[in-house]
Amino acid sequence: MTETADPRAAPSPAVVPPTFRLFIAGVWVPGVSGETFESGNPADQRDVIGRFQAGTPADAGMAIKAAEMAFPAWRATPAPKRGEIMYAFAELMARHKERLARAMTREMGKVLTEARGDVQEGIDIAYLMAGEGRRMFGDTVPSELPDKWAMSIRQPIGVAGIITPWNFPIAIPCWKMMPALVTGNTIVFKPSSDTPHYG
Repeated sequence: MTETADPRAAPSPAVVPPTFRLFIAGVWVPGVSGETFESGNPADQRDVIGRFQAGTPADAGMAIKAAEMAFPAWRATPAPKRGEIMYAFAELMARHKERLARAMTREMGKVLTEARGDVQEGIDIAYLMAGEGRRMFGDTVPSELPDKWAMSIRQPIGVAGIITPWNFPIAIPCWKMMPALVTGNTIVFKPSSDTPHYG
Protein backbone atom coordinates (compact mmCIF):
# COMPACT_ATOMS: atom_id res chain seq x y z
CA MET A 1 0.00 0.00 0.00
CA THR A 2 1.36 3.43 -0.89
CA GLU A 3 1.50 6.23 1.62
CA THR A 4 -0.39 9.41 0.78
CA ALA A 5 -1.11 12.58 2.68
CA ASP A 6 -4.02 12.23 5.09
CA PRO A 7 -7.12 13.60 3.26
CA ARG A 8 -8.59 14.60 6.62
CA ALA A 9 -5.81 17.21 6.84
CA ALA A 10 -7.33 19.10 3.89
CA PRO A 11 -9.07 22.34 4.79
CA SER A 12 -12.84 22.50 4.94
CA PRO A 13 -14.49 23.48 1.64
CA ALA A 14 -16.03 26.43 3.51
CA VAL A 15 -12.59 27.95 4.05
CA VAL A 16 -11.76 30.69 1.54
CA PRO A 17 -8.55 29.67 -0.24
CA PRO A 18 -5.65 32.13 -0.15
CA THR A 19 -4.75 34.25 -3.15
CA PHE A 20 -1.07 34.15 -4.07
CA ARG A 21 0.82 36.89 -5.87
CA LEU A 22 3.80 37.10 -8.20
CA PHE A 23 7.25 37.60 -6.67
CA ILE A 24 8.98 40.34 -8.67
CA ALA A 25 11.96 42.46 -7.55
CA GLY A 26 11.71 41.08 -4.01
CA VAL A 27 8.07 42.04 -3.56
CA TRP A 28 4.81 40.05 -3.79
CA VAL A 29 2.65 41.85 -6.36
CA PRO A 30 -0.70 41.19 -8.06
CA GLY A 31 -0.71 40.42 -11.77
CA VAL A 32 -1.31 43.28 -14.17
CA SER A 33 -4.56 41.79 -15.48
CA GLY A 34 -6.00 41.06 -12.05
CA GLU A 35 -7.09 37.64 -13.34
CA THR A 36 -6.47 34.50 -11.27
CA PHE A 37 -6.91 30.76 -11.62
CA GLU A 38 -7.42 28.04 -9.03
CA SER A 39 -5.18 25.10 -8.22
CA GLY A 40 -6.86 22.20 -6.49
CA ASN A 41 -6.24 18.84 -4.95
CA PRO A 42 -6.67 16.15 -7.67
CA ALA A 43 -7.82 13.67 -5.00
CA ASP A 44 -10.53 15.99 -3.65
CA GLN A 45 -12.10 18.49 -6.03
CA ARG A 46 -13.56 20.41 -3.08
CA ASP A 47 -10.08 21.18 -1.78
CA VAL A 48 -8.89 24.37 -3.48
CA ILE A 49 -5.27 25.06 -2.57
CA GLY A 50 -5.30 28.65 -3.68
CA ARG A 51 -5.86 31.23 -6.35
CA PHE A 52 -2.85 32.19 -8.43
CA GLN A 53 -2.11 35.13 -10.67
CA ALA A 54 -2.70 34.53 -14.38
CA GLY A 55 0.59 36.04 -15.53
CA THR A 56 0.65 38.09 -18.71
CA PRO A 57 3.40 39.27 -21.07
CA ALA A 58 3.40 42.54 -19.09
CA ASP A 59 4.10 40.63 -15.87
CA ALA A 60 6.87 38.69 -17.59
CA GLY A 61 8.34 41.95 -18.87
CA MET A 62 8.44 43.38 -15.35
CA ALA A 63 10.09 40.21 -14.02
CA ILE A 64 12.70 40.27 -16.77
CA LYS A 65 13.45 43.94 -16.14
CA ALA A 66 13.83 43.27 -12.40
CA ALA A 67 16.20 40.36 -13.11
CA GLU A 68 18.23 42.56 -15.48
CA MET A 69 18.51 45.25 -12.82
CA ALA A 70 19.58 42.72 -10.17
CA PHE A 71 22.16 41.11 -12.45
CA PRO A 72 25.14 43.51 -11.97
CA ALA A 73 25.08 43.24 -8.16
CA TRP A 74 24.54 39.45 -8.19
CA ARG A 75 27.29 39.00 -10.80
CA ALA A 76 29.63 41.06 -8.60
CA THR A 77 28.90 38.87 -5.56
CA PRO A 78 31.89 36.53 -5.14
CA ALA A 79 31.10 32.99 -6.25
CA PRO A 80 31.93 31.47 -2.83
CA LYS A 81 29.41 33.85 -1.25
CA ARG A 82 26.79 32.83 -3.81
CA GLY A 83 27.57 29.24 -2.82
CA GLU A 84 26.94 30.08 0.83
CA ILE A 85 23.52 31.41 -0.13
CA MET A 86 22.77 28.16 -2.01
CA TYR A 87 23.84 26.24 1.09
CA ALA A 88 21.48 28.26 3.28
CA PHE A 89 18.67 27.55 0.79
CA ALA A 90 19.42 23.81 0.95
CA GLU A 91 19.32 23.94 4.75
CA LEU A 92 15.96 25.74 4.65
CA MET A 93 14.48 23.11 2.33
CA ALA A 94 15.85 20.30 4.47
CA ARG A 95 14.29 21.84 7.58
CA HIS A 96 10.88 21.99 5.86
CA LYS A 97 11.12 18.80 3.80
CA GLU A 98 8.07 17.06 5.24
CA ARG A 99 5.84 20.11 4.92
CA LEU A 100 6.97 20.66 1.32
CA ALA A 101 6.40 16.99 0.44
CA ARG A 102 2.90 16.94 1.92
CA ALA A 103 1.98 20.15 0.13
CA MET A 104 3.25 18.67 -3.14
CA THR A 105 1.18 15.50 -2.69
CA ARG A 106 -1.89 17.61 -1.98
CA GLU A 107 -1.44 19.72 -5.11
CA MET A 108 -0.26 17.26 -7.75
CA GLY A 109 -1.13 13.80 -6.45
CA LYS A 110 2.32 12.24 -6.21
CA VAL A 111 2.42 9.64 -3.43
CA LEU A 112 4.08 10.97 -0.31
CA THR A 113 7.21 8.80 -0.51
CA GLU A 114 7.81 10.05 -4.06
CA ALA A 115 7.14 13.65 -3.02
CA ARG A 116 9.76 13.33 -0.29
CA GLY A 117 12.21 12.10 -2.94
CA ASP A 118 11.34 15.06 -5.17
CA VAL A 119 12.13 17.50 -2.35
CA GLN A 120 15.31 15.60 -1.49
CA GLU A 121 16.54 15.98 -5.07
CA GLY A 122 16.08 19.73 -4.75
CA ILE A 123 18.00 19.72 -1.47
CA ASP A 124 20.80 17.61 -2.97
CA ILE A 125 21.31 19.81 -6.02
CA ALA A 126 21.31 22.95 -3.86
CA TYR A 127 24.08 21.46 -1.69
CA LEU A 128 26.00 20.35 -4.80
CA MET A 129 25.80 23.78 -6.39
CA ALA A 130 26.80 25.42 -3.10
CA GLY A 131 30.14 23.64 -3.46
CA GLU A 132 30.48 24.80 -7.05
CA GLY A 133 30.78 28.34 -5.71
CA ARG A 134 34.37 27.41 -4.83
CA ARG A 135 35.12 25.36 -7.96
CA MET A 136 34.60 27.77 -10.84
CA PHE A 137 38.05 27.31 -12.23
CA GLY A 138 39.28 28.82 -15.47
CA ASP A 139 41.80 27.27 -17.86
CA THR A 140 45.22 28.20 -19.12
CA VAL A 141 46.22 26.75 -22.48
CA PRO A 142 49.34 26.92 -24.64
CA SER A 143 49.15 29.69 -27.21
CA GLU A 144 50.06 29.16 -30.86
CA LEU A 145 51.61 32.66 -30.82
CA PRO A 146 55.03 33.42 -29.33
CA ASP A 147 55.19 35.34 -26.05
CA LYS A 148 51.42 35.05 -25.52
CA TRP A 149 49.55 33.68 -22.55
CA ALA A 150 46.08 32.20 -23.19
CA MET A 151 43.50 31.79 -20.46
CA SER A 152 39.75 31.52 -20.00
CA ILE A 153 37.56 32.36 -17.04
CA ARG A 154 33.91 31.65 -16.36
CA GLN A 155 31.56 34.61 -16.60
CA PRO A 156 27.80 34.85 -16.00
CA ILE A 157 25.82 35.64 -19.12
CA GLY A 158 22.68 37.39 -17.79
CA VAL A 159 19.07 36.46 -17.15
CA ALA A 160 17.98 32.82 -17.44
CA GLY A 161 14.33 32.13 -18.28
CA ILE A 162 13.23 28.90 -16.59
CA ILE A 163 9.93 27.14 -17.36
CA THR A 164 9.38 23.75 -15.73
CA PRO A 165 6.77 20.94 -15.90
CA TRP A 166 4.35 19.76 -13.22
CA ASN A 167 5.67 16.26 -12.53
CA PHE A 168 8.72 17.21 -10.42
CA PRO A 169 7.68 20.63 -9.10
CA ILE A 170 10.66 21.11 -6.77
CA ALA A 171 13.43 18.91 -8.20
CA ILE A 172 13.39 20.21 -11.77
CA PRO A 173 13.27 23.92 -10.84
CA CYS A 174 16.23 23.35 -8.51
CA TRP A 175 18.14 21.47 -11.25
CA LYS A 176 17.79 24.54 -13.45
CA MET A 177 17.89 27.46 -11.03
CA MET A 178 20.71 26.47 -8.69
CA PRO A 179 23.43 26.20 -11.40
CA ALA A 180 22.28 29.46 -13.01
CA LEU A 181 22.31 31.34 -9.71
CA VAL A 182 25.59 30.04 -8.31
CA THR A 183 27.37 30.99 -11.54
CA GLY A 184 26.18 34.59 -11.17
CA ASN A 185 23.13 34.71 -13.42
CA THR A 186 19.72 35.97 -12.37
CA ILE A 187 16.52 34.11 -13.20
CA VAL A 188 12.88 34.50 -14.11
CA PHE A 189 11.04 31.35 -13.08
CA LYS A 190 7.64 30.27 -14.38
CA PRO A 191 6.35 27.06 -12.77
CA SER A 192 3.73 24.85 -14.38
CA SER A 193 0.21 26.22 -14.02
CA ASP A 194 -0.72 22.69 -12.85
CA THR A 195 1.57 23.07 -9.82
CA PRO A 196 1.92 26.78 -9.07
CA HIS A 197 1.93 26.43 -5.29
CA TYR A 198 5.13 24.52 -4.70
CA GLY A 199 6.54 24.67 -8.18
